Amino acid sequence: MGRVKGEIKLCFFIISFMFIGFLITPLIILFLKSLQTGDGIGISNYIVAIVDKELVQAILNSIKVSTATAVITTCLAFILAYTINYTNLNKHIKAIIRVGILMPMLLPTITYGFAIIYSLGKQGIIVRFLGKELFQIYGFTGLLIGYVIYTLPMAFILINNSFKYIDKKFVIVSKLMGDKGFTTFKNTVLHPLVGTIGGAFAISFIASFTDYGIPASIGGAYSVVSTQLYQVMLGSIPDFNNGAVIAVFMLIPAVFGVLLLNYLEKFNYHFDKVTDIQLPKNRIEDICFGTISLGMVVGILLIFMIMFIVPFVESYPYNMSPTFENFIRVLTANNLSRVYKNSVIIGMCSALIGTVVAYICAIVNVRTQINKKVKLSIDGISMITNTVPGMVLGIAYLLCFNNSNLKGTFIIIIACNIVHFFTTPYLMAKNSLSKMNPSFETTGELMGDSWVKTVFRVILPNSASTVVDMFSYYFIQSMVTISAVIFLVSARTSLVTSKIKQLQHYAKFSDIFTLSLLIFLTNIVVKVSCDYIQKKYK
Repeated sequence: MGRVKGEIKLCFFIISFMFIGFLITPLIILFLKSLQTGDGIGISNYIVAIVDKELVQAILNSIKVSTATAVITTCLAFILAYTINYTNLNKHIKAIIRVGILMPMLLPTITYGFAIIYSLGKQGIIVRFLGKELFQIYGFTGLLIGYVIYTLPMAFILINNSFKYIDKKFVIVSKLMGDKGFTTFKNTVLHPLVGTIGGAFAISFIASFTDYGIPASIGGAYSVVSTQLYQVMLGSIPDFNNGAVIAVFMLIPAVFGVLLLNYLEKFNYHFDKVTDIQLPKNRIEDICFGTISLGMVVGILLIFMIMFIVPFVESYPYNMSPTFENFIRVLTANNLSRVYKNSVIIGMCSALIGTVVAYICAIVNVRTQINKKVKLSIDGISMITNTVPGMVLGIAYLLCFNNSNLKGTFIIIIACNIVHFFTTPYLMAKNSLSKMNPSFETTGELMGDSWVKTVFRVILPNSASTVVDMFSYYFIQSMVTISAVIFLVSARTSLVTSKIKQLQHYAKFSDIFTLSLLIFLTNIVVKVSCDYIQKKYK
């Protein structure tokens, strides 16, 4: 057992060293930087920030648009999940809804704004078809549309997953007892999902409040806190102290969101047994929910359709002659193809190393007899990474490693991705490992196998499907992220998302959509490949 404990301690030492160096230390330095003044340490930076009308207005704008987004997204996600789980629509229609609504997750958020501009702007393809502009897309309205598209998939995944754990037999019981339609809905569907609905609202709010990609492309004169932070840190005259203060302010709603999620846990219902039964047919309900859900999918597809048009015409919207020259030019242009290769390399490295780190953390927590405080510390790390917004993490890394050899390297970007997206893969692995037979390690030890050998021969093969899922998640998120890496890239390590931001200033939208299309197709290939491998292991 001494050797086993030594191996476990080594694993814990490695992951502790990584998270202390790439999470705790940068955040401490960020906080200290926010307190640093010309006269030493104090809160004068915070006082200056609080009386800054422009910053206060940006924060209020962020709260306003994020709250509206969270309300709309939660309602739409609930309708989608209800359509999938509680209607008798054809399974192929449900599959189209499920796949279509998740498509935006395969694209960087900065692309959303350009897609909305080219679809709903004055020269947008939808506006040209309708013959008139429906509304002003820059500012609040454009941000609202972009944020809803961005947060809808994550809210849908959360609510849809909870629907699977509701016992449908209570719908039948309620109807047999003579309850009316709304009473049945309220008691058998709405009440069990109160906690999850609140969680979807909190996640949508936090994601909208901290996103940078969408306001960077379509925010216009409507200032929000993320663009304010970007201007302070990377503007003509960078102010690191003030930027650190704004970054700390961005942590506040995220912390409140996590506290709210923990509070809402007590509202979740737990059914002893889940009965999957055929619900009574209701054609009116099926048609209504099916139409609304398909309408959402079609609306999203119409907005992103422009991405498949602009790169393949001469000059949208003036010359619509079909051509492959624009697409080929990007593939052959050294500077553009290089950033695509950089993104793929960083995506692969982040996925490989991140999956290993998350899996080691989960296996140490779940499959060992290590000290309870150690297990709580690992869970605490996952909570912190889930709380810290990407922009705040990027600022923290910029301040921490600005004068080191890691500045502007692939290593720092990969480390940032691993830490930033750690929570979800860790929870995937933790849930999977906790469901396995707890006697695997004991049996292996009795047969003379070391702990490491048991992990590779027994534990890993039995959780291979989850590992593939973790890799897929890490890769896709690393390909589409911009909030954190925008502060960390250099001319040599430029990524597709940061390059899109640069191309915006030169109005090279054909190149922007071509690069976005490359990201989308790459993520599709990885997702389909991982799903195939996953089914094979299952």
